[in-house]
Amino acid sequence: MPITLTVPEGLLSQRAQAQAFAGLTDALLDAAGLTGNDFMSANIIGTINVLPREHVLAAGEPIAAAFVELKLPEIALVSAEAKQSFFEKAADVIEQAAEGRLKREHIWSNIVYAPEGAWGIAGRSYNNADLVGAIQGAVAAS
Repeated sequence: MPITLTVPEGLLSQRAQAQAFAGLTDALLDAAGLTGNDFMSANIIGTINVLPREHVLAAGEPIAAAFVELKLPEIALVSAEAKQSFFEKAADVIEQAAEGRLKREHIWSNIVYAPEGAWGIAGRSYNNADLVGAIQGAVAAS
């Protein structure tokens, strides 16, 4: 379940970037009710994109901002409460990592959903039932 964090250079130190990504991972697991699930933990992956300051814009002007994007199967974080939980936790994580260099209102998050059967891990196509089975199997194996 890829997470993409995009920030301008200088906003987060290397250490803060790593801490932020770990925090976003925990926020996703928590919002999904899957903290400690081995299958999910191993499959939350992602990238941190650090762009030149002049390439991060709001209203056409450079700004200190952070963008968090999740790519999820359509069965993940389906309730409004789960989405809200993730968005709040993600903003908390990024705000803490920025150590006062970022206004909370300049943290944006979104979720992009992959349709049924359009999820692949290790070259294998997973439909929604396969994903649920893999997640539940990880719980049973614990």
